[in-house]
Amino acid sequence: MCEVFIYFFALLLLQGFDLIDKILWLIFLTFVPVFELRWSIPVGIYSGSIVVPFFGLMQGFALDPLLVFFVCVLANAFLVLISYFFFDKIIGFFLKIKFIDGWYKKFVVRTQKKVSPLVEKYGLLGLAFFIAIPLPGSGTWTGTLAGYLLGFGWKRIFLANLVGVIISGIIVTLVTIGAFSFI
Repeated sequence: MCEVFIYFFALLLLQGFDLIDKILWLIFLTFVPVFELRWSIPVGIYSGSIVVPFFGLMQGFALDPLLVFFVCVLANAFLVLISYFFFDKIIGFFLKIKFIDGWYKKFVVRTQKKVSPLVEKYGLLGLAFFIAIPLPGSGTWTGTLAGYLLGFGWKRIFLANLVGVIISGIIVTLVTIGAFSFI
């Protein structure tokens, strides 16, 4: 484990503040709902221009895939704490607004329908697999909401999210570096 930190510190020394800017962008992209690490990993690894929805054309960062994987997975794992706090503390305030309350109830029902069969059959592992599916509509934000609505505590949601994000990060990283190009 110590070797990993030495490796990342050496990268930081060699690339300087440009690397810090790129890491901060990766963290920002990872925190954006729907994108999460599904977009931040390809942006971090690719070197050419990439069309990112809502952001337009972005230049890929051409960073080491291992560095990108760790940054994006750790950011996504930390995101569960932010999203859980959001759902637990802040959302009640906004539900007093009729328009938001209606949208929230519609979204809650859709989320419960999506995740409920997996969670009923596989429990916490079902939530982890739901989060691991690297498609829009699944991931940390939706998985945290689903876990919150199903009554999981933040520790169980964090654990399911960590497992799901690691699986998703591995899948997205392998696809991005072309590990499945033979298919």
